[in-house]
Amino acid sequence: MRLDQYLSTVGLIKRRTAVKEMADDGLIRINGASIKPAHPVKIGDIIAIGGSHSMTLEVKNIPAGNMKKEMREEFFKRIDK
Repeated sequence: MRLDQYLSTVGLIKRRTAVKEMADDGLIRINGASIKPAHPVKIGDIIAIGGSHSMTLEVKNIPAGNMKKEMREEFFKRIDK
């Protein structure tokens, strides 16, 4: 699954266009590397999101489509707390 699709599906960033803008500005990194919004996300990847609501998370699972809000946290684990 693409990074922009993953982040919007699991509800971390609402719009895929916002993910694109943040990635283009270097605010999103996967495993320490700057990436493009179409970069594939794999289980175990560490995603660091910068900006005013910065966070770091580990990908636990890849969703197979849309999901309920209650299920979203099954797909990532915050590791910056």
